[in-house]
Amino acid sequence: MCEGLWELREALQAYASSFDARLLTGADAALAMKEAAAIEAVAANLKALAAARVDDTGAWQGQGDRSAAHHLARTTGTSVTAATEALSTARRLEALPELAGAARRGELSVRQCSIAADAATADATAEHQLVSAAKKGSVAELGRLAARVKAQAEPDPEARHRAVHASRHLRTYTDAEGAWNMSVRHTPDTGAKIMGALAPLIDRAFRAARAQGRAEPVTAYAADALVEALLAPEPAEGPQPASGAQPGPRRPRRRVEAKVIVGIDLAALLRGRARQGERCEIVGFGPVPVSVVTDMLQTEDPFLAAVATDGDKVMGVAHLGRRPNAKQQTALEWLHPECDAESCGALSRLQTDHRADWADTHITLLDLLDRYCEHHHYLKTHHGWALVEGRGKRAMVAPGDPRHPRHKPPPEPTEADQEQGPPEAA
Repeated sequence: MCEGLWELREALQAYASSFDARLLTGADAALAMKEAAAIEAVAANLKALAAARVDDTGAWQGQGDRSAAHHLARTTGTSVTAATEALSTARRLEALPELAGAARRGELSVRQCSIAADAATADATAEHQLVSAAKKGSVAELGRLAARVKAQAEPDPEARHRAVHASRHLRTYTDAEGAWNMSVRHTPDTGAKIMGALAPLIDRAFRAARAQGRAEPVTAYAADALVEALLAPEPAEGPQPASGAQPGPRRPRRRVEAKVIVGIDLAALLRGRARQGERCEIVGFGPVPVSVVTDMLQTEDPFLAAVATDGDKVMGVAHLGRRPNAKQQTALEWLHPECDAESCGALSRLQTDHRADWADTHITLLDLLDRYCEHHHYLKTHHGWALVEGRGKRAMVAPGDPRHPRHKPPPEPTEADQEQGPPEAA
């Protein structure tokens, strides 16, 4: 068996030694990249399976390593954390045949396999859904689905929430480039409130940059917002004092309202706990116990927009303004928490778009609204791209694609049309 691996390695090395990407067309380069990624994924799966066997047989012992993970990390030049994750994924795949098959065929990356295997181990019935999501969507989308699957399979969500809270931390370090970095871990509801409070400051930084003709990533504006929230001096009360005069009293900064959207099954809210299959989560941050939502409803300061997923239907609510009203906007942010373009996991600065031009309809119907990130909204507005027919996450295609809505066949004639017959000649 190992002879075959050596032959494959020699063949691949020979191919790579003569490979010159500069000779490829753009289309061929894209194909080469895709095939190389599949080969990489297959090889990573084989490596993890072999490493698990090394652990089973104890072949790593006697070589000075602390564990099989340390041995794998040293042998392959990776981190102990990545090696531990690879071993854990390999063992989980033994009980997940559909996911294991996709991994062996190179259809999923190492990261996708790890996320899907972790969630499918918690709920094996979700294996097919996770594999399908991994093939079609982004890693971020898969991660959010996995979190939802694990939360719904959790027998004690309160204990899970307490465990996350107990593991909270804030860590800082200086990297090799001399830049200061910060990493924070906390519960989803705390994260939602913090990011909700920063959102207006991020928008202000974005508008200021646009006015100055600057274009930077949203992450840069988020960093500026954090600095402003923590370090910006409080404005003084009244006019500024003359030179040499004593400064006036400080006044508190204007309080910024944070909008936090929670989606929860009405039955779970009334019951006080969610049963398997029922949803209780903070949009963009993940599942939480029902008690967290109840506490926010009773005691928290931020503006809480709760969407009862089994309550009053907001789908189909319309009004005559160009922009969605407040209720529709909340529904949009719940139903479309990320860019509607398939494989795009963008969550911030989403733009609402009328599928039917408002200038023609003069109505804002929730069913006919989509949300785009700036990139995909630019493609639609300036290059004619469009989402395929449907709702929610779906493929976004170029004008020449046969799935583009402009190529939609005319509707079939109704019975009334057929009874009326063709129009008479003038």
